Amino acid sequence: MLKPGSLRVALLLGLLLPLGAGATELYRYVNDKGVTVLDRQGVPPQYIGKGYEVINEQGRVIRVIPPAPSAEEMQRQLDEKARASSDAQLLRLYSTLEDVDRAKARKLTELDGLIGVARGNLQSLRSQQANLQGQAADQERAGRQVPEHLLAQIDNLKAEQEHAQQDIQRYETARQQAEASFGADRARLAKLLGVQP
Repeated sequence: MLKPGSLRVALLLGLLLPLGAGATELYRYVNDKGVTVLDRQGVPPQYIGKGYEVINEQGRVIRVIPPAPSAEEMQRQLDEKARASSDAQLLRLYSTLEDVDRAKARKLTELDGLIGVARGNLQSLRSQQANLQGQAADQERAGRQVPEHLLAQIDNLKAEQEHAQQDIQRYETARQQAEASFGADRARLAKLLGVQP
């Protein structure tokens, strides 16, 4: 049998538990007419992006859900994140401006070497073509028809020269891009390190 004091505590707990269990959250948002709405069911999907507040029955704010960022704000955040990632990678690659200068010099030397080889190949192809054209001219002067294999070789050399010229152009473009890229990296690193470029 329960004592009278214990009975009172049991009754009091019995009355308070349903109140605590029944405590609900209210959602406060602004609808499309600019009216502030309190709703026990939640926020309709079309208003979630505008942000809302979750409050208790006493009117105290429990949580604030901020508005979704605009497209411009989202793009700005993505740009800032990309810039931070790029800056972190730049700082991993280079400790000083001299590191950038050395890397640039290595890359330009490599590209200059490729350009030199391609120009040498082009000169060699031109010499071979001139030699074969001389042979073809000798055949014509002698009154003979120029052999088909000789004409095919000349055509092949012309095509190879065209490829060599395209290679030279590609390497020269890559060299210009490398100079611009290293210049931008150097300027950004100087800013990150707080030194004069």
